[in-house]
This record gives sequence, structure tokens and C-alpha cells, in this order.
Amino acid sequence: MPRRERWLGQSWDLKRRWNLLAQQTLMARLSWTDTHDATYWTDGWDGYAPARNRLLGVVAERKVPGVVVLGGDVHANYVADLKPDYDDPRAPIVATEFCGTSITSRPTVTERAVAEALRHNPHLHFGRTDQRGYVACQLDADTLQAQLMVVDKPEDPDSAVGVTARFVVDAKRPGARRA
Repeated sequence: MPRRERWLGQSWDLKRRWNLLAQQTLMARLSWTDTHDATYWTDGWDGYAPARNRLLGVVAERKVPGVVVLGGDVHANYVADLKPDYDDPRAPIVATEFCGTSITSRPTVTERAVAEALRHNPHLHFGRTDQRGYVACQLDADTLQAQLMVVDKPEDPDSAVGVTARFVVDAKRPGARRA
């Protein structure tokens, strides 16, 4: 295991209820078709699937509590359950991911493509590429509440902002639930 992976794997705090990991892209697998041997998007963690599997394998092995991954920079909102091995249907959910869209950048794929991809990725609870915004999280001892915020008119600095979806994560049980 590379040195930085080892450092991160040893840095999880087993005594805390929450372990948050901020990083720059989508960690969950994102397959665009129903055949998982298809081409994956290599700007995300799909380009580094063995490293993702090792990282999430450590989370599973050490039983790290309250792991939530926060990402962005993919021009879409995604909410996902993270697993150490997406090819194993029995693999446990070990973490939750919220990957936020941009405020003003245009999407790189169509909403239709994302809607189709959701059908092939049961671990993805939400995906939208046609909205601009951010993720707002509120954390307490027992729950993390996430609101996917969207800007009505991204080109207008005075635009209204609303909530497109709400999710809750329980500190003792990984996985996102609609609120």
C-alpha cells in the first residue's frame, strides 16, 4: 500500500462518531451502462478503482464510524453509498458520499445521460446535472443532514436559492436516506 494511503488508513478516528473526508471529485463508481466492464470516467475515483477499494476496505476492516466523503467539481450533484467492492453484490455499505455541483459552470454530460446512469448504479441515490448549486451539511452527535441547494438563475448574482433534495446519514449506520 502506498505511503499516503497508509497514512489516511491510520488516520481514521475510531473514537469519534464522525470521520469526514473532503476531496475534489466523485469517489463512488459511476457506470454509464449496465455492463460494469464498460469504460469508466477516469477523472473520478473510477480511474483509481484499486486505490478506492483499498481505502474503503480499510474503513470496513477497522469498522470506522460515521465516514462521510464530501466531493465536488463534477458539474453535477450526486449522493451515494460507498462500498469496498462494487463488483461484489454482498459488499457492505461502509460510507456515504455527497458530491456537489458547481455554482456557475455548465454540465459536462446531459441530464438524460445521468438519469440513465442512475438505473445502472443502485448505490447512487441521486444524480442531477441540470442544476447549479452546492451541498449544505448540518452535523450533530447522531445525524448528518445534507441539503442539496440549487440556484434558480446561475447567471444572476441575486438569484434565489432553494433545496432540491434532503438526505440524512445516521452516525451508527452508513448510507444516505432521503429526508
